[in-house]
Amino acid sequence: MARRTRTGDPLKVVGYLRVSTEDQHLGPDAQREALERWCAGQGAELVSIHTDHGISGGAPLDKRPALLAALDSVSENGAGVVLVAKRDRLARDVVVAAMVERLAERAGARVLSANGTGNGEGPEALLMRGIVDVFAQYERALIRTRTKAALAVKKQRGERVGSVPYGYRLGADGIHLEPEPSEQEILALVAGYRAEGLSLRAIGRRLDGAGILPRSGQRWHPQTVSRIADAQEAA
Repeated sequence: MARRTRTGDPLKVVGYLRVSTEDQHLGPDAQREALERWCAGQGAELVSIHTDHGISGGAPLDKRPALLAALDSVSENGAGVVLVAKRDRLARDVVVAAMVERLAERAGARVLSANGTGNGEGPEALLMRGIVDVFAQYERALIRTRTKAALAVKKQRGERVGSVPYGYRLGADGIHLEPEPSEQEILALVAGYRAEGLSLRAIGRRLDGAGILPRSGQRWHPQTVSRIADAQEAA
């Protein structure tokens, strides 16, 4: 059962949701429903919910604004629990998960999962949380490896990977890339300038002076020159 405050008020709960770009099998609506169901069953009050959209479970704390807001909300609302639908929604990194638990404890709260896995204060629960965190990190590594392999195959086939790289255009089939002659000429110019030892800024000035514009239609910035030069070397 949920623990109540000294005044008899229900336990206050801060909810945290996370949906990554890599693994979206458990969407925000489903996570929210899981949190609300747990609170209803425990007679607890869900005082706030914070959602990180498109955030990898391996992202560090300073890249998780909603998670930081949830931890702040614990102190602001006197909450006793930070609740996630599943443990892997908290993090897919052992170190990050441990840091969040430590910060929650300092604020007087526990991190719990609505599905019940690893909940508890005994050594068995602590062990289970550690096992879940390790497997969550392992699954993240698998996802990244599979994604990287799939992208490599697409690139080998000449198919688009992400945005259309400079020097190419999307073919008529909407899948494969084909050289863009005008941009290929610019790539050749940039390669020649670099061989001369010109700086990125100097190359940009040369291109501006010749009336050659980047895709943006603006002036050439060193970062833009560097980006297309690096893309050419990686091709």
